[in-house]
Amino acid sequence: MPNKSHLHVSNPPPKPLLIWDGDCDFCRLWIERWREMTMGEVDYTTYQEATDRFPEIPADEFNRSLVLIQPDGTVVFAAEAVYRSLAYRRSREWLAWSYNHVPAFAAVSETGYGLIASRRKFASAVTRLLWGTEVQRPTYVWARRWFLRALGVTYLIAFVSLWVQADGLVGSNGVSPVNQFLPAVRGQVGPDAYGLLPTLCWFNSSVACLHFLCGGGALCSLLLIFGIAPAVLLVALFVLYLSLTIAGQVFFNFQWDVLLLETGFLSIFFAPWLLWPRELLLWPRSPPAARASPVSQAGLFLLKLLLFKLMLMSGVVKLTSGDDSWWNLTALDYHYWSQPLPTVFAWWADKSPEWFKHFSVAFCLVVEIIVPFFIWAPRRLRLIAAGLLIFLQLAIAITGNYCFFNLLTIALCLLLIDDSVVAPDRRAVRDQSVRGPSGRALSQRLCVYIGMSVIIVTLPINAWLIFSAFNPLSRPPRTLANLYERLEAFRIVNGYGLFREMTKDRCEIVLEGSADGIDWLPYAFTWKPGDVKRLPGWCAPHQPRLDWQMWFAALGTPRENPWFVALIFRLLQGSHEVNGLLANNPFPHKPPRYIRAMFYRYRFTTVDELRQTGAWWKREELREYLPTLSLEQFR
Repeated sequence: MPNKSHLHVSNPPPKPLLIWDGDCDFCRLWIERWREMTMGEVDYTTYQEATDRFPEIPADEFNRSLVLIQPDGTVVFAAEAVYRSLAYRRSREWLAWSYNHVPAFAAVSETGYGLIASRRKFASAVTRLLWGTEVQRPTYVWARRWFLRALGVTYLIAFVSLWVQADGLVGSNGVSPVNQFLPAVRGQVGPDAYGLLPTLCWFNSSVACLHFLCGGGALCSLLLIFGIAPAVLLVALFVLYLSLTIAGQVFFNFQWDVLLLETGFLSIFFAPWLLWPRELLLWPRSPPAARASPVSQAGLFLLKLLLFKLMLMSGVVKLTSGDDSWWNLTALDYHYWSQPLPTVFAWWADKSPEWFKHFSVAFCLVVEIIVPFFIWAPRRLRLIAAGLLIFLQLAIAITGNYCFFNLLTIALCLLLIDDSVVAPDRRAVRDQSVRGPSGRALSQRLCVYIGMSVIIVTLPINAWLIFSAFNPLSRPPRTLANLYERLEAFRIVNGYGLFREMTKDRCEIVLEGSADGIDWLPYAFTWKPGDVKRLPGWCAPHQPRLDWQMWFAALGTPRENPWFVALIFRLLQGSHEVNGLLANNPFPHKPPRYIRAMFYRYRFTTVDELRQTGAWWKREELREYLPTLSLEQFR
């Protein structure tokens, strides 16, 4: 047999020619992937068609391994043939270089190739199990279209939800006026305040400016939903929402707010930088696949990494927090009635059998800790991950009011669904995604470079954040800590961890007002528990931020929540804006002279108690949360 390392053919092809076994299902699947990767630089044919053309190559060599014939007549086989053929794609040149220069790389590659080649039927079955009927590089035109649209919907909900609350929360007559907050910070820290609190409200912090920011954000969100100038709008939306987040102070200290900012920022590098990207328009004149601009792989990676970080950290911190209820699977014995704003379905879920609650906790931990790794897996495992993550978000949304968090997380999960699943015109999608429309190469290349720069800067921080979930006492290197500190104010790279520790009690603050200090009338909140006979409501994706903040206030003391005393001050003044945040004002004509805060323990009623009393809650008075206050005490 001729020496394979020195084998040449007398009639070499004009282009590299990779010859494979046409009867091998495994080969057929992967040849399609390589054909796409080499983008016309390499020709492909079966040995059944090429044997007679190259008599110098023994017939059994064709049956045993891949054969690559190069234009100079050189012939290579097996793993080397794979690497040399892929080297015609610039991004894969490192494979052939490693084969020739890295010690043991060639030996390991040939051993692995031999193992697969001798078990091709098994390898084919595994491939079909993990990838399905094709293993071509996935494209995400459909996912990009609907992800950006869902992100626009999420932004719209967030801006409108704040718009109807802005006056009462941070307006000039609100609980914590931003026009007092910003000057106070500027007086304490000087010019550094602008970097610590990056907000457009430094230019104007009036109520009119707050309404302008909310209205501008809502308008930009609508335009993004319609698919107009997505990248430019995402920049504007990020700036507007960051400005409002800073202006919102304590009322914006929620993980979904920073998740929206991080998602919105990374999406800037995922969206096409075009004024009218046809595949994103709500009513495109041509199918979305036609003339689709290439999907940014850097932006896609950043958003997938965000989903991975969000889910993995949320699961791991539960087990590293020291809370035994996650380890012994009893967390849901408390969660349904102790969460901030439960729905009526939480009441019914609380009545489910203990074994089902324990199973649900275990399912949650598996989905949050194990399933995120499937994000990086082959197609079918990735789709399983998408299904499980979306199912978990729907289950959470049904039993609790978590604003737009579940919607935003589901939007991120859409990025796990490639075009082969949903797009019937996949070939058109693939062709456009690989090559892209002519005349845009420069802008596309610039976007790639910027996206790669963001990866280089944020990847070390994200790696440390994920590691800190496993080791909460860890401290980052000084250089990394300094970089994170500089970026932290912009909320573009964040750590996550919902329900790190399960709340095992539920205490509620009930505000009461009186004109004479004898007869007291309660202030009713729209969504948080108060009247025990009121059905637990469903307000998501809207977030009643004062109701949420009252839940956190009950976990601490008035001294730890200065905004709470400010709330009482505004109610004593009879602030119309603050009263507008409540379900009703028991003193519509004249504000009360006194206000006190009582502390109650709340629990869901049993099925029998609900039938007998009509009450969804039962409560027990504990003590005063805050002694009686009058307006005179604030002077």
